[in-house]
Amino acid sequence: MTIIIITIFIVGYGFIAVENSIKINKAASALLTGVLCWMVYILFAPDKLLVAGELTGHLGELSGILFFLLGAMTIVELIDAHDGFEIITNRIDQTDKRKLLWIVAFITFFLSAVLDNLTTTIVVISLLRKLIRDDKDRMFFAGIVVLAANAGGTWSPIGDVTTTMLWIGGQITAGKIILKLILPGLMSLVVPLIYLTFKLKGKVQRPVALVSETNQTLSTKHQSIVFFSGIIILLLVPVFKVITHLPPYMGILLGLALLWIITAVMHSKKEEQHKRKLSVGNALRKIDIQSILFFLGILLSVAALQSVGTLFNLAQWLTISVHNNNIVVMSVGLLSSVIDNVPLVAAVQGMYSLDQFPTDHYFWEFLAYCAGTGGSILIIGSAAGIAAMGIEKITFFWYLRKISLLALLGFFAGALTYILQNQRLFL
Repeated sequence: MTIIIITIFIVGYGFIAVENSIKINKAASALLTGVLCWMVYILFAPDKLLVAGELTGHLGELSGILFFLLGAMTIVELIDAHDGFEIITNRIDQTDKRKLLWIVAFITFFLSAVLDNLTTTIVVISLLRKLIRDDKDRMFFAGIVVLAANAGGTWSPIGDVTTTMLWIGGQITAGKIILKLILPGLMSLVVPLIYLTFKLKGKVQRPVALVSETNQTLSTKHQSIVFFSGIIILLLVPVFKVITHLPPYMGILLGLALLWIITAVMHSKKEEQHKRKLSVGNALRKIDIQSILFFLGILLSVAALQSVGTLFNLAQWLTISVHNNNIVVMSVGLLSSVIDNVPLVAAVQGMYSLDQFPTDHYFWEFLAYCAGTGGSILIIGSAAGIAAMGIEKITFFWYLRKISLLALLGFFAGALTYILQNQRLFL
């Protein structure tokens, strides 16, 4: 049974990777893979009710991620409908590719630590659409955004799901993880940027600013209200989680409801035609549902591997076969480029107790770094990558050719920085 599920998983990922060649949407391949994995599992399982219960439990977790993605994308679309991003893009007049890349990368890096890597990727790619006209240039910048978002999320307890898991589990503390991982995270971004500084040439072309009939009715005041309300809502989601202990998707849904009310009141006196184009309903229609279904299929597939014990056995095999903790943790990071880092980190948390590795131990901090940045190596390795894949239509092999080696270079640069830092060679 396990071999069949693993085979389906590998074949499904293969179909996703060659989407352009076979002309089958990656969402269809992902959904088929996810459902087939669970079909095989329940058909071979002696206790069907147990498997159905496991699926229900996984769906509870997956729906949280999907609703968070849906809420964040709706807020971003609503800001965009009100031309809110012009408040930022009008202040970025840089067109030199190298300088613009550094600006965008650092905005992403620090924003990701405050929000999270998924929301940051959605927001920054929306900004890129206002800054770069050429599709190929924008796609390349989006790839670097994935790298920067994952690097920025790794040193913040609320910047990446796996770091949050370790924080909630008591393996790390907020102050120590910021102090210990900000430099490795920064190095994982700066090293690829330095390399690109010598490779990139030329300037980007800005899109032609089109003023729609609807947006001619917008005042600067209304534009600013929607933009700042949306950004504040996104920034307060982690605070909401800390205060209420409710999952992040509840915070994003609360924020969406508040922004919905704000825009409804704001445009209540407008003509129905203009009001409709600036509504949440219209923003929902513009969301790429295919990307959300793709995300669902991928997460269902990984959940099946987790339920049959494949991920736990893999982590256990690494521990038994490799006695060097650095190699074990870096291997988990490299695996997270193919398999979602959340179940991998969960497996490692279950294998090692706090008695063996106490809070803020080297092992846990290095795991937070490697699991967070390792997902950048492949486009399918992180939530940020999957979001970028859906929004900008980035293909698996394009990312592999253009970004993967840069991400791998950054991954090892940051890992080496952390190892040397731990040996007190600096900081």
